[in-house]
Amino acid sequence: MRGLFKKFKDGLKRQTPTFQKAFNGIFAAGKLDDAALEQLEEALYTADFGHETVEEIIEEIQAAYKSDKSMRGEDAAKIGATVLARVLDGAEGRLEVGQHKPEVICLVGVNGSGKTTTSAKLSYLYQNEGYSMLLGACDTFRAAANEQIKHWAERLNIDLVASQHGADSAAVAFDAYEAAKRRGRDIVILDTAGRLHTKSNLMKELEKLRRVIQKQDASAPHHSWLVVDGSLGSNSIEQARVFHKSFPLTGLIITKLDGTSRGGALVGIYRELKLPIYFVGLGEQADDLQPFSAKNYADAIFGITEA
Repeated sequence: MRGLFKKFKDGLKRQTPTFQKAFNGIFAAGKLDDAALEQLEEALYTADFGHETVEEIIEEIQAAYKSDKSMRGEDAAKIGATVLARVLDGAEGRLEVGQHKPEVICLVGVNGSGKTTTSAKLSYLYQNEGYSMLLGACDTFRAAANEQIKHWAERLNIDLVASQHGADSAAVAFDAYEAAKRRGRDIVILDTAGRLHTKSNLMKELEKLRRVIQKQDASAPHHSWLVVDGSLGSNSIEQARVFHKSFPLTGLIITKLDGTSRGGALVGIYRELKLPIYFVGLGEQADDLQPFSAKNYADAIFGITEA
């Protein structure tokens, strides 16, 4: 657990100073400073935590200070972390493997969200947990996608089914499922092409992929996870809405949290859609994709040191 917390703390350290500066100023004069409290509120809004969450945090800090004038900045930080963890109660997604063989995970999202890299990192993570893996390179639209995923597969020693650029992505998904079934693999991960959530024709391609896979298994894909670029802030909420409507989602992966000050958007997505968050991307290395922990996330955001 110590190593996992360190991953969150190190990965989110670019967000933390803004909050820490605000907290340090709140009770510096020994009494509640309206200007410092406004600074804190602004920092939370800037990070895209959303109106409801920001108001809950600020109101609880104000209420606690009214009853205890000796409160300090670190006390306020602990309150903020507690409220945030409470808001995210139930948000931690955990994959149960065994009901299906293979278990089919389909990764979807817009261009540049990090799906290809995430599919490789996800395969590496599950492989290290003892599951046999296969990757399906269903992004046949982007010219460099095949080369990118082949590089990752070779580097991490993961089975890969791919085709040429411009091939039918649904056919690749079908072949990947067939290969995983034939080879007795536990999990097959399908990396789909990035598509604008506003383009209905591209969304229909996802629906075709699902129909083709369901010829093999009527319940597949068993998991449809939206890969969201954490640096997009509140824009990612609209993405999640549209994808969820066109291609029903079962979970989220939030990438690039290590390089953004707007990582609070995942809170808004969860509050609205109640989609579990399975993983967060906290760096460039293969092991920087980490299972989501509401407590570790909240503590790292507010600079709480591990107990």
